[in-house]
Amino acid sequence: MTRGERARARRADTPTEGGGEERKQILTRYMTQRGLKSTAQRDIIIDTFFNAKDHLAVGDLHREVQKQNPRIGYATVYRTLKMLKECGLAAERHFGDGQTRYEPNELDNHHDHLICRVCGLIVEFENEEIERLQKVVASSYGFVVDTHRHELYGLCSKCQKAARKKELFHNPS
Repeated sequence: MTRGERARARRADTPTEGGGEERKQILTRYMTQRGLKSTAQRDIIIDTFFNAKDHLAVGDLHREVQKQNPRIGYATVYRTLKMLKECGLAAERHFGDGQTRYEPNELDNHHDHLICRVCGLIVEFENEEIERLQKVVASSYGFVVDTHRHELYGLCSKCQKAARKKELFHNPS
């Protein structure tokens, strides 16, 4: 199993279904402190979010949960994602296209992103050497990093091929 597959497999341990005990405890504690109740609609949203394979915008998640319960409103999805973000179980991401996306916070794992500027493909990756070098650089400046975001923008292999074909078409030798 690759690292990305392990990260996605960990996401499958949702707070409201089997596994994910730490997430479940965090969510329960957060909701109790704020006097929030667990509801069937909220559970559907949370399960769908943690089982998603992609980085989701609010509208994307809303479309997915409506397949299970058409009565779930956009505002309920938005408020649930906000709650997950506030309690540390979701991370808000901005990949340069003007849209806010969310992904589960990996409680025991960190990953970075490759983002295609043409088709919007987002690839998660882990690289221990990059993580080590970041610590070395920070330390050389007397800095202690407690969190970071590493996003690399460019063209995926599919878009590179399409660009080369287009270039050959417009500039025949």
